[in-house]
Amino acid sequence: MNTLDNPEEEDQKAAEVQVSQSDTMAASSAAMDGVAAAALRSVLQRVHQAAERSGRGSNRIRVVAVSKTKPVSVIRQVYDAGHRYFGENYVQELIDKAPQLPEDIEWHFIGNLQSNKVKPLLAGVPNLAMVESVDDQKIANHLDRAVASLGRKPLKVLVQVNTSGEESKFGVEPSGCVELAKHVSMGCPSLEFCGLMTIGMLDYSSTPENFKTLSNCRSEVCKALGMPEEQCELSMGMSNDFEQAIECGSTNVRIGSTIFGAREYSKKK
Repeated sequence: MNTLDNPEEEDQKAAEVQVSQSDTMAASSAAMDGVAAAALRSVLQRVHQAAERSGRGSNRIRVVAVSKTKPVSVIRQVYDAGHRYFGENYVQELIDKAPQLPEDIEWHFIGNLQSNKVKPLLAGVPNLAMVESVDDQKIANHLDRAVASLGRKPLKVLVQVNTSGEESKFGVEPSGCVELAKHVSMGCPSLEFCGLMTIGMLDYSSTPENFKTLSNCRSEVCKALGMPEEQCELSMGMSNDFEQAIECGSTNVRIGSTIFGAREYSKKK
């Protein structure tokens, strides 16, 4: 009998095709997730080697896996590989993802933060561990008030410094980092000043100079605050320059595409 004459057989074949396509998609997703977990292991090994070259233990360096535009399923695979530090650049994306993932993740917000997004971010992400991108007193004050109003424990923050002088980048000028650090440390009781952050230039031959500038800023800030330098974090280094950053003293590196692959901006909400 021609299968076209048998609707039940056609339905069964269509269902089999649908199941097969679903299995293929699941396998593809699993393969993609496995790649991310393997990439994480490779990054951690490179961090360990860079730390050894700089005379430090790799346990002194935090790797923040930046999952911008990536689905929760891939983040979960990296989590299942044992990682707990993740970062996002966009408030809404972090608010959407955080509730779908385990509560013991320590989220870092590393993008430019607008005043009107402060309270939604803090309310929507109870396990937000750190905001790395405080670049003026206004945003520090908004964070301080929001943390207090929500009854949260003091929020860890880094002061973002524009070490490259590029207009396209956010951050306080190096000459203003001491004043801003003082404001956060002494004027914002609901914030915990933890250190400094910068984004190096895309021309990586210039990046070490950016890193050196941030290190100099740390010396000035610590002197002004009476703070031991080893207690003041340096968040610098991303996928293309994190090994250089570690060798220059970074304690916190933000790795996105090297772990998760190229970003998928069309999927960003």
